[in-house]
Amino acid sequence: MSQVHYVLINRCKKGDEKAMMQIYDLYCDAMYQIACRYLNFEDAKDAMQESFIKAFTKLDSFNPAYTFGSWLKRILINQCIDELKKKQVEFVEKDLINLEIEDENDWSFESEITKEEIVKAISKLSHKYQIVVQLYLIEGFDHMEISEILEIPIKTSRTHLRRGKLKLQELLKTY
Repeated sequence: MSQVHYVLINRCKKGDEKAMMQIYDLYCDAMYQIACRYLNFEDAKDAMQESFIKAFTKLDSFNPAYTFGSWLKRILINQCIDELKKKQVEFVEKDLINLEIEDENDWSFESEITKEEIVKAISKLSHKYQIVVQLYLIEGFDHMEISEILEIPIKTSRTHLRRGKLKLQELLKTY
């Protein structure tokens, strides 16, 4: 963490509203973009605001060994997931069957396919698959973290990822 961030965070801990605004200004655009991956624009704005409020009230639990941005991102993603749960997006697979897990790390696509096309295709997945694929592929969380965030078994996370990946590959064939 840079010295400037360290000083700002310490000022925030003391209730310095100017420092809070500076932190907000530094991270709001990136956090909004992340929230928009999960929620509509209006809900994303609300989730982002809530996340900053939570972060500022829980600054004592921030570990400077990590970056502030990654800590805030985790709070934001949890907030987005909470919003989705309120809207009763179901993450647990009712008909779990034993699927053979293929190589989860093989996310290769045709070189002509752009990142924008992949993100657009992800947005077309069913919501439960979309969230797991985003958390895994875009945010970089592993199945243990995804299972904790979504409060689902690791096996369900793996199943959603595999099914989402298969559907994503199907969608990208059109490109």
